Amino acid sequence: MVIKGRVHKFGGDINTDDIIAAKYLDSQDERFLGSKCMENINPGFAGRVKKGDIIVAGKNFGCGSSREHAPWAIKGCGISLIIAESFARIFYRNSINLGLPILVFAGSSKIQEGSILEVDLKEGRIKDLSLGRAYTCEKFPQFMREIIDSGGLIKWIKKRK
Repeated sequence: MVIKGRVHKFGGDINTDDIIAAKYLDSQDERFLGSKCMENINPGFAGRVKKGDIIVAGKNFGCGSSREHAPWAIKGCGISLIIAESFARIFYRNSINLGLPILVFAGSSKIQEGSILEVDLKEGRIKDLSLGRAYTCEKFPQFMREIIDSGGLIKWIKKRK
């Protein structure tokens, strides 16, 4: 599983209210939620995202409430992967359940806004194609790759029946 995309950089402690404002929680439409993604902390963010882009952030990404709307919004705006130093536990699980790959990488501060990354989740490698650098990171476990490849936990369970 190799993902290639342009970086959108965020700091630490990005909470679920930053990702998707509470006033939009009455919707479960992934595209609509995606159009509002990060609007309170980075106005116009969703309009700048190209399908396949990558979020790179600091520590504790996805802290706050346990709403599934946050990973839905991120997927809905076209982000293909989130790389962060650490994730809030419930956000981590919700992301996998919804088919959004996330990757823990302690060196996320080395990656710059706008860089083009090529990330091999199976091998645990990040290539910064813009700067010509390569990093070793946590490998994405096989069963989690299967869930992501299936489009989320529900679809993975249905395939196994």
